[in-house]
Amino acid sequence: QVQLVESGGGSVQAGGSLRLSCAASGFIFSIQPMDWYRQAPGKQRELVARITSGGATTYTGAVKGRFTISRDNAKNTMYLQMSSLRPEDTAVYYCHCSRVRTSFDYWGQGTQVTVSS
Repeated sequence: QVQLVESGGGSVQAGGSLRLSCAASGFIFSIQPMDWYRQAPGKQRELVARITSGGATTYTGAVKGRFTISRDNAKNTMYLQMSSLRPEDTAVYYCHCSRVRTSFDYWGQGTQVTVSS
């Protein structure tokens, strides 16, 4: 079965860095676009970054220039390098994958990122 397992969250001070990982299994990772989402307390879940199977990336404006999404197909793992962290980046970060017009839609359990000022 499909599994997405995030790791790497934690507590940092503003200006610090963290690297999140998402270990994937149960599907052919190399051909699957992957996403990072986040959900802050009291807010809707939002898309943070996306990476295609070919490595093309897109970011939400709030993280552009500070976050980098990447993938290692040999390790079936996706990453989110987060730098210059701000208190407003505090959220639970989720790994996600889906395919349009199918029931293939999976989420990881989430990893907490807390940024203090």
